[in-house]
Amino acid sequence: LCIDQQPKFSRTSGHGKPHPSGQPGNGSSRSCHWAFHRQSTTQQLAPMQPFLRFSAVAVPIDIPNCDTDQIIPARFLRRAKDDPAYARFLLHDLRFHADDTETGFIFNQIPYSDAQILVCDINWGCGSSREAAVNALMANHIRAVIAPTFGDIHYSNCIKNGLLPVRLSAANCNHIRIQLHESPGATIAIDLEEQVVSGPNQKSYNFDIDSLDKIRLLNGLDDISMTLEHQTAIEAFEQDYRKNNRWIF
Repeated sequence: LCIDQQPKFSRTSGHGKPHPSGQPGNGSSRSCHWAFHRQSTTQQLAPMQPFLRFSAVAVPIDIPNCDTDQIIPARFLRRAKDDPAYARFLLHDLRFHADDTETGFIFNQIPYSDAQILVCDINWGCGSSREAAVNALMANHIRAVIAPTFGDIHYSNCIKNGLLPVRLSAANCNHIRIQLHESPGATIAIDLEEQVVSGPNQKSYNFDIDSLDKIRLLNGLDDISMTLEHQTAIEAFEQDYRKNNRWIF
């Protein structure tokens, strides 16, 4: 028995009004007997790229407490990640004048403009939790950010999107940034398996990372991929649930 009780209104059904019996608010058909499955989607998501060892030009960003609104201003948050202009949103108000011409900001300068590693000051990515801050970094092919400290949510968003956040001491970050200023185009190498950063002068710096975060990055596992690692167990549970709860289906 399926009973669909609704309050009586004088107006006809429609947006923001009671829906017809047997119809949910979105207008699609409904039955008392529902199927236990997840709806499929035609949207194809790009797989997360594994991070093993990486070497690239690095750029020093000498801005303490650089928050996510500086990384990507709020007015760009509704723009799609596949927007051709998305790469320009990174640090936009530092990189561009009001007339959209470039400033003298270091990330605009050759060879720093080719950088794929950022070396930053304290509290990088503080402020709001916007994941678009990581999207803007990825749109510029940034694979790693090195800083003494990170905003907690921004750090987590980096991990979930395949961008490696590396915590080094403030003294070491300052030292590396000085070297990068003195040697434009200098490269930094990062070995995630060994948890070692090799600076421009080949000095090595060890860093710590949570073991699960390390596994995710090494194997390119986003949240969906992490779940699908247990796909066999999930399917077994669904079959068992259906078998033991036939009255639902």
